[in-house]
Amino acid sequence: MQSQPANATQAKDRNYMQLGHSLARMSRAIARTADLCDLMKVNLDAMRVLSASHAAQFMTVAMELNPDDAEAEQQE
Repeated sequence: MQSQPANATQAKDRNYMQLGHSLARMSRAIARTADLCDLMKVNLDAMRVLSASHAAQFMTVAMELNPDDAEAEQQE
């Protein structure tokens, strides 16, 4: 009879230990996700700047290659 409560206590302790390890892994995963979100924000900001630069370059080249179209738009 004495072994039943001891086994139950050991099982409970083992389950709490597993829960602790699972929570620690989840905490590390959440921290990693937060770091990746910060990195994604930086990358998106860089992409925004780069796309604005490319748009400006494209418009400049388009104006140089099609000067008649640009003059017609300015006259209107």
